This record gives sequence, structure tokens and C-alpha cells, in this order.
Amino acid sequence: MRIALIGPTYPYRGGIAHHTTLLAREISRSHQLKFISFLRQYPKLLFPGKSDRDPSQKPLTYEGAEYLIDSLNPFTVLRAARAIARFRPELVVIPWWVTFWAPHDIALIHYVKQRTDAEVVILCHNVAEHESGLVKVLLTRSVLRSADRIVTQSKGESEKVRLLLGEKSPQVDTAFHPTYTDLEVDRVAKSQARNLLGLSGSVLLFFGFVRPYKGLDVLLRALPAILAHRPVTLLVVGEFWEERSVYEELAESLGVRLSVQIHDRYVTNEEMVVYFSACDLVVQPYRSVTGSGVCQLAYGLGRPVVATDLGALREVVADGVNGRLVPPDDHEALARGVVESMEPATLELFTQNARATGEKFSWDRFVSLVCGTP
Repeated sequence: MRIALIGPTYPYRGGIAHHTTLLAREISRSHQLKFISFLRQYPKLLFPGKSDRDPSQKPLTYEGAEYLIDSLNPFTVLRAARAIARFRPELVVIPWWVTFWAPHDIALIHYVKQRTDAEVVILCHNVAEHESGLVKVLLTRSVLRSADRIVTQSKGESEKVRLLLGEKSPQVDTAFHPTYTDLEVDRVAKSQARNLLGLSGSVLLFFGFVRPYKGLDVLLRALPAILAHRPVTLLVVGEFWEERSVYEELAESLGVRLSVQIHDRYVTNEEMVVYFSACDLVVQPYRSVTGSGVCQLAYGLGRPVVATDLGALREVVADGVNGRLVPPDDHEALARGVVESMEPATLELFTQNARATGEKFSWDRFVSLVCGTP
């Protein structure tokens, strides 16, 4: 099949870029692929992080990517659309995650549909943004209704699409978030990782951008009860997209500041493997969730997860098998889930099953669902 894919890849950083790159690699194994990416992704004023470039020494790359689209230059969208039309694809795949790309996607889809017979598939990472308003809802509805088919990565997100679009919804297929077992980095033993980080004892990991919906404050409130059962170090690894001092002051007031290590920055792929290898558990105390990228990172690297019983998380975390599920916004339940998971026999079982989970959510199955050939 001739497939066109539009989305971020190296030198851009983050989960969407990693996901799109791994998707491109898998598609190209059995299909003819045209992969179009960005000359510029976001204006600096709209990007809350320090940089949107990946500083990894061994980044995920795709050699055949064509960098055609500048987000601030509409003529480059037309150039990309023309390149796709000349390619004569049977399938066009467009990831969807933020409404910033709505005008670009609408223009590109309109052009391609006018000039080719390709099926247009929107691959939803987030149906709706966590901070959404009326304008964003209207833009999202316009983009999604322009597709021939929509693929989500959880049952909850598929239901959101149907509620948002109503009777005018295209076909909606529910896939899953594939695992990140293919990161091109050397794996590190737990003992070596802890030596590199100067850690000992039990280690918990909260990973990724820090935003209110991710519930880091809930985890900090759970920490005193966890520490009453065993000494632990909580690693908080990722850029803060809000005031870091709020969390530091909360940890201080709870008397747990010395048990919390904060690494407020985007970490490279090589560093990421070290942090995951050093921990016993990954904790995701989210208040809301769309995808499960961090969860699949954990399982891809063989670490169990304690998470809130929400959306995509409950479709990946099997309670009592590869981790625990707890109610959202409940620090007491979260503390119990972590303490129970840290019991040696339980932790060993969860860790073994985490590795098996990482093998379950494969990219070849995912590509079959995206292409409509399961």
C-alpha cells in the first residue's frame, strides 16, 4: 500500500515525535511510505518548554523524512499537499494532538481529497486538549469530521469522538498505545543505574511534563504514609510547565522534601533509560488521561505501574497483575497501592508481568489497525 504520513520526527523531541517515528519505521517495513515532517513545529511563544529539539546522543530517527512544513508559512502546507498528491497515496495518516495544527490539517486534507482517492485517517493522541474551550472544540470537530476514518488509542477516547461528532462521526476504530521497546539506547541494570544516580533503597518514579492534571501533588500527599512503611526516594523527572516552587513548598510542609529528588528538565533518551532502570515502580496519579505513553515506556523498560483507574490507563494496567489501579485524587488509596506493590514478592511478580506487557502492544499490530487490515 502507498501511505503518506505527516507528523513530527527528529530533531523534535517528545512522545508524539517518538511515536510518529516508530510508526513510520513500522509502516515502511511492509508498505511504500512518504513521510512528511516539519521545518518548524511551534513558534517559541507558544511552546512552554525550554526547547522543542531533542538533545539525545542516540535519537530516534527516520532517514527518509521530508521536512516540508513550516507552521508559520501556509505556502509550505500547500507544498506538502502537492507532494502528497503527486505521490498518489492510497492512505494518508495525520496524527492529531493539539488544535494549533487545525488550520494546517484542514487545508491539507481538503487539497488531498480534491486530487486523490486516498482514505484519510486521523490518528488521535488527544481527542481534546486537557485545557480546552469552545474555539478549540469547534476546531477539533472540524478536523475530525474531515477524516474518512478516525483511530484512537483507547476506548475512552473513541467514546469522546462519538460524543463530540454525533451522527456526523466518521468510522472510529479503537487501537492501543504501542510500547516503547525500540528506543535505540543501551539498557542499564538497576544496580548500575542507581550507582549513576547515587541512589539506594526503594525508588519511585514520576516521569514527564509536570502539569496540574498529572497529580504530582496527590503523590506528594501520599508520600508520608508510604515513608511510614519503608524508606523510599521519589524521583520527579521532567520539565515543570507551572511553578515548581508550589510542589517544593508542599513537600516541605509535608516533611518529605528530603525524600524527593526533582530533575526539572527534558531528559535525553539515554538518561530516560537510566531513570526507569533505577526505579522499582512508576507512579501515574493522573486526574485525567488521554493516552498512556509514560505507561508504555514503563512496560517497554520492564517496570510496573501504579496508576489511577482512568481511561487508557485502565486498558493497560491490569490491577494486581502488572501494577495497581487506584481511584483518582485519593492520596490515601495511592499510598496503599504503592505500599502493597513494594512488598518483595508482589514487586517481583509485577515486574515479571510488566516485561510481558511490553511485548503485548506491538507496532505491527498497531499498523494493521491504522491501515484497516487487522
